Amino acid sequence: MYEHDVLAQPARPRREVPQVAAEADLVVETADGRFCGAVVDVGTAVDAGEKRDTVTLEDRHGKRRVFPMLPAAFLLDGRIVTLVRPVAAPAAKTAKARTASGSFAVAHQPARVARASRIWVEGVHDAALLERIWGDDLRVEGVVVEPLDGIDHLAEAVRDFGPGPARRVGVLVDHLVAGTKERRIVDTICDPNVLVTGHPYVDIWQAVKPTALGIDRWPTVARGTNWKEGICAALGVADPRDMWRRVLASVDSYADVEVALLRAVEELIDFVTD
Repeated sequence: MYEHDVLAQPARPRREVPQVAAEADLVVETADGRFCGAVVDVGTAVDAGEKRDTVTLEDRHGKRRVFPMLPAAFLLDGRIVTLVRPVAAPAAKTAKARTASGSFAVAHQPARVARASRIWVEGVHDAALLERIWGDDLRVEGVVVEPLDGIDHLAEAVRDFGPGPARRVGVLVDHLVAGTKERRIVDTICDPNVLVTGHPYVDIWQAVKPTALGIDRWPTVARGTNWKEGICAALGVADPRDMWRRVLASVDSYADVEVALLRAVEELIDFVTD
């Protein structure tokens, strides 16, 4: 006795019919060979109460016909295929907006009530540049920037302010390098609730990259000459106010200023918002 009929024909393996996405402009033919055209639309139709996907084909004469996307109903390059609905491409993630400082922007949030802590800068130009780059961040954090009109009286200003753990002061100083008047003044401040940072540039103008203004480098100003007036003379600008407007207008983001300034300001913001 045999377990099976030895005279029976061997069973043929079942042929897999490939599935092909009905992408626009794909040219296929119906399995019966009666219509050939390019895919122009994919839709849905109700047949006997059941929803079916459909495909609209357009032949070379512009004639269109709608067919149900049944299994093994089409020919592609002479091979039987099953057309299926294309998979929709995932929606592209919208990049988060960033502020001029490079931080992620916080949408639809009103300015925070000002903190007791403050950031002090030497003058109005310093304050304007901070507003240009960090203004959005400072409003979200509720940090006020105040110009001091120089730091000659920094110790007195600190004493009058009365810093504390919830009332801190961050100070941004120009030309904060060894051996300068600025360094000697800063060294007299020993309050743990006061942080002084600075940059090595003679003036806040110089913290703006010269390439942002379309020049190769900032001109060298002879010792003893007012720095801003010397810069204006070297660049052919008659009025320092015009030069400042040009400097400020050249700054669109943190990428337009030197790293030393970025580091100093970010450190101050962290300190007064801790």
